[in-house]
Amino acid sequence: MIDKFKKFLIVVAHPDDDVLGCGGTLKKLSKLNKNVKVIFIAEGSSCRFKNHKKFEKKIQEKIKERENFGKLALLDLGIKNSKFYNLTCGKLNKYPITEVAKIVEDEIAKFNPEVLLTHSNFDVNLDHRTVYQACLQSTRPTKKRKIKALISFEVLSSTEWKYNKVFEPNLFINIEKEIKYKIKAMKRYKTEMCIFPHPRSMMGINTLAKYRGIQSQNKFAEAFKIIRLFSE
Repeated sequence: MIDKFKKFLIVVAHPDDDVLGCGGTLKKLSKLNKNVKVIFIAEGSSCRFKNHKKFEKKIQEKIKERENFGKLALLDLGIKNSKFYNLTCGKLNKYPITEVAKIVEDEIAKFNPEVLLTHSNFDVNLDHRTVYQACLQSTRPTKKRKIKALISFEVLSSTEWKYNKVFEPNLFINIEKEIKYKIKAMKRYKTEMCIFPHPRSMMGINTLAKYRGIQSQNKFAEAFKIIRLFSE
């Protein structure tokens, strides 16, 4: 499916969501010489501090550190085009949804992608769900702008923990040749990698890719859900 499109916009809440959600596919897209841009809506670090005023300097250091992790990880995947908006982590639902959607709309207007990939609406993480809603609004099929495909992905330590709602993929992409790059890219996030059995671990990433692989007759795969798909 991805062969037929040329321009892909990936919209995620935090740096590392892109790698966890579609890192193997990003590498595959770069190998196919597709035009790819990744945008990060929130910074992903400040939510771990209770007192933002007291630790303002430390928070800014952590935000910059995670941004650097993100840039290195994207280079591992062959992606050079990215943008960090650094809205406050853990509080995206406090922003008017139109403000978050405006970021996505502006990126769509500038980049003019054919495909937009983003979070699942079933994630535990509220930032993820907010970004999904913003993307859903921003890709409404109108005469002015029409994204050909809106696709969601799963993110370990969020999607699988929404026990009352199950992510139901209807698209699988073979990442047998890309899984090692996905794991390498995720290792860049030294503050985010955990020890098994935490899902955000080397074994967790490998296990999910194998599971999605056996669902689709591949050794390793990433799973997606097509939300909207328009034919020519």
